Parts: sequence; C-alpha cells; structure tokens
Amino acid sequence: MGIASGLAVFFVVWWTVLFAVLPWGIKTDPETGQIGAPTVPHLRRKFLYTTLITAVIWVIIYVVVSQPHLLSFRDAAREMPL
Repeated sequence: MGIASGLAVFFVVWWTVLFAVLPWGIKTDPETGQIGAPTVPHLRRKFLYTTLITAVIWVIIYVVVSQPHLLSFRDAAREMPL
C-alpha cells in the first residue's frame, strides 16, 4: 500500500468511525424525552477517540493488504470451476 492509498484508506475509515462515535454520550431531554443536540458535545474527545480507533483499524487493514498470504483470493479463484 502506497502513501497516497494509505492516506485515502485512513481518511475514509476516519469519517466512518466519526459517524459511529458522534452519538456517544448524548442523553435524552428529561422534559420532552427526545434526543437533541448535546449542550456540551465534547468534539475534541470524540475526534481523539475516532483517531485512535481508526489507527487500530488502519493497522489491521495494512497488515492484511501488505501480507498476501494472510488473505489470498487467488488460490480460491484457481480452484473454482469455469
């Protein structure tokens, strides 16, 4: 995986993880019982969590992509009947 493709994968995974992390810590309004915008969103903390989680996921993706013997579809493709 080259630098550009590694950064692109990191960027896409980061945005995906961000949308999963954003709802963390949001509470319902006690008066209406509905979920609204948080009074204190803690965005810096959520960006940090997003970056750490993304780093772990990116390392896993990098290892799988850079080690062809871990996940090889070529052997399975050779065994498939035509």
